[in-house]
Amino acid sequence: MIEVSYIQMYIFITLIWVLVRSTIVIRSKKFSVKREMQLLLVYICLVVIARFVYFPLQRIDGKIGKLLIGSTDKPANMINLVPFRFLVERYDGWLINIIGNIAMFIPVGIVWPICFHKLDSIKKTIISGVIFILLVELTQLLCPERHTDIDDLILNASGVVIGAYIVFNARKKIDNG
Repeated sequence: MIEVSYIQMYIFITLIWVLVRSTIVIRSKKFSVKREMQLLLVYICLVVIARFVYFPLQRIDGKIGKLLIGSTDKPANMINLVPFRFLVERYDGWLINIIGNIAMFIPVGIVWPICFHKLDSIKKTIISGVIFILLVELTQLLCPERHTDIDDLILNASGVVIGAYIVFNARKKIDNG
């Protein structure tokens, strides 16, 4: 098992981000402060999502708990494919889980179409958001203390849909004067 602290993941994401952005700027020979500020919103989305998806919500000795990465004996126990099981098997914090899973991905639905011009429709934004969510959910299979859940996919996608509707309706109102 490998233990990763949030600060280590934060540094890793930041280094990858800086490397990718620097490479793109050098290759394209174009630098725009406005563009980099827009993309900074994407970076913030990634860092916040990583915090809440991969690390325990409860603090341990006042600190964010560690992420464990490694193999597990029974990956099938880490996957829930039964939609809305939580409605039957309620647990403490189920309502916060619902609201949090939706709210966490609203910024993706808003920020991505602003930053990525190819996401020029609600449909494209939702599809790209769902692909991203699937990637996030599948990477949790590498973490024995995390689980992949159809509910998370549905709720996270709902957040992307809400965010996309916000940004595209705002654009429509601006375009119509």
